[in-house]
Amino acid sequence: MNHAKTLTAITLAGLLTVSLSATAANKNDYTKAAADAKASIKKAADANYEWRDSGDMLKKADEAAKKGDYDTAIKLANKAKEQGDLAVAQAKAQAGAGPR
Repeated sequence: MNHAKTLTAITLAGLLTVSLSATAANKNDYTKAAADAKASIKKAADANYEWRDSGDMLKKADEAAKKGDYDTAIKLANKAKEQGDLAVAQAKAQAGAGPR
């Protein structure tokens, strides 16, 4: 194999590795997403505005992670975080609304 072919093969292998690692979710990615969701849900609970499904969603995310389905686990954790964030925003909006 000549130098150019070797360099091309190494470059393609590197690109494939980067591509696969960029798309494959892993336990560390899930751990971060779950921690972010828990923090957001806690803020909502502290404001007395935790939404009903946020905790259940995070439990389902944990179950998916235990099965090794990190893509699903991360999607669910991100959705739980979004619900926490929206609940906090709702609490702030309601607090600012006051009686008219």
